[in-house]
Amino acid sequence: MMQSQSYSAGLISAAALAFIALVALSRVNAMPVAYHVDPAKSRVTIAVGKAGALSFIAGHTHEVSGPIESGTVDLDPDDPSRSHVRLVIAASALEISGADEPPDDRPKVQQAMQSDKVLDVARHRRITFESTGITTKRRTGAALDLVVAGRLTIRDVTQPVTAPVHVEVANGQLIASGRFAIKQTAFGIEPISVGGVVAVKDTLDIAFSIAARP
Repeated sequence: MMQSQSYSAGLISAAALAFIALVALSRVNAMPVAYHVDPAKSRVTIAVGKAGALSFIAGHTHEVSGPIESGTVDLDPDDPSRSHVRLVIAASALEISGADEPPDDRPKVQQAMQSDKVLDVARHRRITFESTGITTKRRTGAALDLVVAGRLTIRDVTQPVTAPVHVEVANGQLIASGRFAIKQTAFGIEPISVGGVVAVKDTLDIAFSIAARP
């Protein structure tokens, strides 16, 4: 009788260990969930400041905004370091949108932005971002605060960027937002100036919001 009980206990223990191993293996092999960006709900906004000797009395700041054309967010909520992000922005879709922009100036600023001196949209139609590493700063329920490092490509020039990103997944939808800064000169763009005394700042502040579904 004792032998039978010992044998049964051994079988139960072996089954439990096999189940635990199977669960662990399934977690190791689990694939991140692929979310596809919704262009109608995903945008990038670029704040362009002013600089120069007379910037405090002349010129004005610009705000540029446009949709994130496409992209994917492959999110592994259990291990965000296994996640991956790729985003595409149509350069020609970026528009001057700042409320402080004089209406008569908007067409001129828009033309300058799209010209070969800045984005050169005729030859460089896409701005892309692809992540190279993701780390977790904080996890609160279904919300994640991440640091996303990646490669940003503008005018076929690629530079590394890093952005803090807040992510929430609810009702089958992923919502993410963040911001970072770049220098125009790092991408071969010389900040436009007027008479050498008023110019846009080299540094651009970029904010983004992403909505995506599986």
